Amino acid sequence: MTDAAKRKLTVNGVDLAYLEQGAGPLVLLCHGWPELSYSWRRQIPALAAAGYRVVAPDMRGYGDSSAPAAVEAYSIFDLVGDMVALVGALGEGEAIVVGHDWGANVAWHCALFRPDLFKAVAALSVPFPGRGRAPPLEILRRKGLDTFYWLYFQPPGQAEAEFEHDVSRTMRAAFYGRGVSLLMQPGKGFLDEARIPDAPPGWLREEDIAHYVAIFRRTGFRGGLNWYRNLDRNWALTAPWQDARIAPPSLFVAGSRDAVITGPIGEARLSEMDQSLADLRGKLIIEGAGHWIQQERAHEVNAALLEFLKDL
Repeated sequence: MTDAAKRKLTVNGVDLAYLEQGAGPLVLLCHGWPELSYSWRRQIPALAAAGYRVVAPDMRGYGDSSAPAAVEAYSIFDLVGDMVALVGALGEGEAIVVGHDWGANVAWHCALFRPDLFKAVAALSVPFPGRGRAPPLEILRRKGLDTFYWLYFQPPGQAEAEFEHDVSRTMRAAFYGRGVSLLMQPGKGFLDEARIPDAPPGWLREEDIAHYVAIFRRTGFRGGLNWYRNLDRNWALTAPWQDARIAPPSLFVAGSRDAVITGPIGEARLSEMDQSLADLRGKLIIEGAGHWIQQERAHEVNAALLEFLKDL
């Protein structure tokens, strides 16, 4: 990734820092939580070498990009608005959008809201959520899922205090800790049950961890957590798109061991996703892979993305 240029633009009222490499059709790469544009370090050169202009921003609230103080500044309209404005500021009239984790949710909604601008969408790990019949946090409580991590993330300051106490342990626990569950133990923190192996997995180097740790020690975690604090607000904002289908060509990739697609919400969304995607070109579940799919199984993810892009 040494050839990727680091740049920054002011768009949609915030500064967005981004990595850029290559020339050709624009491909935007949207990272998730708790990640950075750095998470695409194995995709950027591969896509650029294949003839694409690749841009991977630090999303709003992360890294070298702006992190507005107000919780309300992280709604899905703001996050998609950033990507819409970024395409224009880059001098382009259309783009292909790829997202992982929370970035997948942004990518899905880019294609839903602006199919004229985002001509195709690929999402990793998080199926298209659709819009339920009630606010998502209310649905969790109705189902008795009061310890689901979304609810733990709601009170400002609570999760921040846990994650910022020891950022190195937080990043190691998030990326390769064992025992971390989306359904938390009552009275426990999100990472309290994490058991961290002596060495990171082969796909994650100590220098990679050090990069994340240095950035999050500086920025803290509030920006990314504020995305979760807009879950019910996003439900209200997207009322006009109830039961809407995503029209542009789409691709979904996830790992078979990813708790997001095997948990109480993700499993249902995975099975229902086909109904919401008008032109689903592929649903690839990579056997044995976990959540950090583009870092963990870069070769398979790159191959799937390039095949998808080639057919557009």
